[in-house]
Amino acid sequence: MANSFGAIELGKRSLMAHTQQITTAGHNISNADTEGYTRQRVQVKTFDPIYRPDLERAETPGQIGQGTAIEQITRLRDELLDKRIVAQENQESYWATREKYYVMLEEIYNEPNDISIRTNMDKFWSAWQELSVYPDNQAARQAVVTRGESLTESIKQRFIGLSGIGDMINGDIEATVRQVNDLANQIASINGEIVRSEAMNDNPNDLYDRRDLLVEKLGALVNITTDTRDNDEFMVHLDGHILVQGSISRNFEIRTTTDNNSYSEVVWKDTKNLAEVSGGTLGALLELRDVDVRDELQKLNTMTMNFADLVNDVHKAGIGSNGVTGLEFFTQHPYVTDVNGNYDRDGDGQLDSSYIFRFTGTHALNPQDKVGLEGVMTLSGKSGTVSVPYYATDTIDEVINRINDSDGEVKAYLDRNNHLVLKATTATAMENPDFVIRHVEDSGMFLAGYTGILNGSGAANAYDFNQANAVESLAGGFAVAPVLNPSGYIEVNQALRNDVLSVAAAMPTTRGEVMAGDGRGAVEIAAIRNTQVMIGKDRTFDDYFANSVTNVGLKGEQAETNLLSQNKIMGDLRDLRDSISGVNIDEELADIIKFQHGYNAAAKFITVIDGMLDTIINRLGV
Repeated sequence: MANSFGAIELGKRSLMAHTQQITTAGHNISNADTEGYTRQRVQVKTFDPIYRPDLERAETPGQIGQGTAIEQITRLRDELLDKRIVAQENQESYWATREKYYVMLEEIYNEPNDISIRTNMDKFWSAWQELSVYPDNQAARQAVVTRGESLTESIKQRFIGLSGIGDMINGDIEATVRQVNDLANQIASINGEIVRSEAMNDNPNDLYDRRDLLVEKLGALVNITTDTRDNDEFMVHLDGHILVQGSISRNFEIRTTTDNNSYSEVVWKDTKNLAEVSGGTLGALLELRDVDVRDELQKLNTMTMNFADLVNDVHKAGIGSNGVTGLEFFTQHPYVTDVNGNYDRDGDGQLDSSYIFRFTGTHALNPQDKVGLEGVMTLSGKSGTVSVPYYATDTIDEVINRINDSDGEVKAYLDRNNHLVLKATTATAMENPDFVIRHVEDSGMFLAGYTGILNGSGAANAYDFNQANAVESLAGGFAVAPVLNPSGYIEVNQALRNDVLSVAAAMPTTRGEVMAGDGRGAVEIAAIRNTQVMIGKDRTFDDYFANSVTNVGLKGEQAETNLLSQNKIMGDLRDLRDSISGVNIDEELADIIKFQHGYNAAAKFITVIDGMLDTIINRLGV
């Protein structure tokens, strides 16, 4: 039969169960505002009865119950919903980061009209037009120089603004990498604690909450997914790579480079391989720095380089009222001092490359003439080379347009003497230098005998920059590549600032003299404004200004729209999670009252049993 004191034990179990339920409800209330906390519930079950069918027992009807027992304390958590939130979290932070920085970029391009690059450039062209009308007027020459200085200052200010944002993003990247490493290490450490606790058949709910919170924060920084293996080993994956495996974590590190304005690269610490991060705050920062800001800087540099080169080309051929000629209007800085552009690219002390920006042919061409030749030009492209064919029925203009419309990083036009010019653009790949022609080859004779750029046709006479003295394959003139970021150092020639009479408004006669009232040089420079000069993908300077502002505005609008959309999605997901896992104070208080009544009833039960036992022990037989 059951022990006489079994009822006391039954009541004790009830007291313990209700006490734990009250304590757990209090724990929930105290953590109602704790970030990442999940409300907990005590799971109870009936205690094993005295008599079981597989054991010998007395002749009694049915089993005798022994009350309740605490089975476990569980979290109210939807794991599938958690995975969805983690998977979606990176998109919200990705667009939030892009939106923040595009607001800064828009501020750079939304300059007041009186100090914008476009306004100052319009004033610069107007000054040349006025000088062409009054070439003997010193004030008109001073206006050209002064407005040139205003223009170069506004260009440099935009460069400073863009490079400042690039520096800021680079700093954020380094800080974010440290955060990712720290969160990954914390998750791995908590995994170890969880494993040790689970080995004792415990439910470490607060550790689970800490890990889930860290995973969610990590998911905002990088694009991660999580899963648990059959042996309960918790895993975190980053774009197909293992970031955390159980109690082991992998880290990133920062590696300095000479490419991309010497900005840092993010690499895996163990393999030293370049890390590819496609989402989250870190993915957005890398894309902003290495694609968006880099692209805007390259466009600005391309516009600046072509602008200065075209103006200098005419100005050097002109002559000032004081008889001075051959001066550049804008100061340009060559990348190398070697006259042939030779450069030690790999740093081993040997000249191994040729950094040339511009090729100029030796033959004057008529844009409407048919070339009467067939062949295929091979030019350096974004990745490798691109092929540009030409046919006997093509005109010079058609061949030039075909070069410019190709995906190559070499562009063409006819200069003021109708000589064919090939120019390098900025490079898409970071490992390639900007404004350096890397390869030019022609299977026929268009670039050789017809235009006078190459010495001959075929691979044997091709120009390739991966060797010193590559200019020996050229038949015409060339110009050495400029120093990186010409928009950061462009300025008006000091000689012109010292003596405005040196401004070349005229073109010299055959005897090198200046004719009174000659403004042909000023007219030619002013005409550059509407000339199709192929500034990257933009045909004219006005195209550049219109497209640059439009591009930044549209991308800023895209970031804002997508951020609002992601905020709505994440808001719904978080509300759904809070309805499941969040602490409701009123509900917890109601539970405490319920458990309190249960506790009082159990205490009353023990009191009654105690009285019964007292009667049996102390009063029976009296």
